[in-house]
Amino acid sequence: MEPPFDKVEGVLSTTSGYAGGIVENPTYEQVASGGTGHAEVVQVVFDPAGVSYERLLEVFWRNVDPLDRGGQFCDRGLQYRSAIFYANEDQKRAALASRERLEQSGRLPGPVMTGVVPLGAFYPAEEHHQDFYVKNVRKYWEYRAGCRRDERLKEIWGEPER
Repeated sequence: MEPPFDKVEGVLSTTSGYAGGIVENPTYEQVASGGTGHAEVVQVVFDPAGVSYERLLEVFWRNVDPLDRGGQFCDRGLQYRSAIFYANEDQKRAALASRERLEQSGRLPGPVMTGVVPLGAFYPAEEHHQDFYVKNVRKYWEYRAGCRRDERLKEIWGEPER
């Protein structure tokens, strides 16, 4: 999820990490095992004068499968769930409203399974997970293709935004 946000003007940084669980300072191995309750997440730091939170929500929706309760693409389990972790009440209201608009749009063939939940703590992932798509270009694209991510996104949303 870092690449689509990194392209947005007004986004200052993206950080891969973990949120939503019960273990403090978890490792990737702990989260990947599924026993921490954490989800793999991306923290997006942005300048509200450069991009709205609503625009970031649009980018989020276009890059997830909101219909899948069991993970995302070939990543299965609670740790890969689709969720919006909000930091304040304004973000909560905006996220719930965007999810409601999506559900009411009739665009999707089923209910939206993406959670809207309070952030709590965010734990940055290990350094080798940061900007993985830049540091490991070939491995990233092989994994993305193998998971059929782009094909699934096209099935749901049509052609990608440019």
